Amino acid sequence: MRLFSPARYSALPGWPMPPYPGEGYPTAPHVVDYLAAYEKRYALPIVRGETVTSVVRDRGGLRVATDTTSWDAAAVISATGTWWRPFLSLVSGEFGGRQLHTVDYDGPAAFAGQRVVVVGGGNSGAQIAADLAPVATVTWVTRRPPRFLPDDVDGRALFDLAGRRARALAAGQADPGGVGSLGDIVAVPPVRVARDAGLLTHRPMFARLAADGPMWSDGSRLSVDAVVWCTGFRPTLGHLASLGLRTAGGAIRTEGTRAVDEPRLHLLGYGDWTGPGSATLAAVGPTARAAVSEIARQADPDGRAGS
Repeated sequence: MRLFSPARYSALPGWPMPPYPGEGYPTAPHVVDYLAAYEKRYALPIVRGETVTSVVRDRGGLRVATDTTSWDAAAVISATGTWWRPFLSLVSGEFGGRQLHTVDYDGPAAFAGQRVVVVGGGNSGAQIAADLAPVATVTWVTRRPPRFLPDDVDGRALFDLAGRRARALAAGQADPGGVGSLGDIVAVPPVRVARDAGLLTHRPMFARLAADGPMWSDGSRLSVDAVVWCTGFRPTLGHLASLGLRTAGGAIRTEGTRAVDEPRLHLLGYGDWTGPGSATLAAVGPTARAAVSEIARQADPDGRAGS
């Protein structure tokens, strides 16, 4: 798996991501190395091995409880994001082969010579299908025909578009159209190569999974060894359940990053509802600065504490 933006557009605030060799997009190891070095560079006070179990109102503030301890806080930033809770489609059937989600995919080697169904018409589905195509017999299944963005459009252009849309809507202007108006899949080089070689043809979504593979509503079926579900994730918000903030749609109402119904809570990294592109490396910086600035104003509304 790779980022769909060049390294120079994928940095956290204050320190650029080192260039990735050649003209390609950064791989997962390149990104992980950068994040580890970033942590060391700024001596970030990260506590590992703690699972936050709840955030509750307590004595005029918030109490954050973990599986081993708790903290009292005047403000809390929840940044668990949208990439920790895998979503699996509900498809009936008793498939006897291997099933895994994107989060469990670690490369094509384990699927060499196998028949694999890849489900999902987004970036993950396209990248994994392209990754498997040279070594396996791949069937790519999507709910609608895949929509590839123009080859010269990458993540940077998408973030710019999302930002322009957010500013236009905030100013009461007509909706100029968001990222979805361009397409769903960024044509990073490996995807482009597989697409141009005719290896990324798709089939519509199947109706059910039989013991040996998928079955479609027209009666056709396929015998396969594995199914890879590239069906995305859902926000991780269980630790905030006791605050009673989620709407019928599952989100928490926000103004900027601040929770409307609990102003001591800020949310960061949950997609467009907490800031344009805020679930990405490239766009998290502005919303992070906004959250910290508002917490500082709440703590000292007269500005007497300085910076």
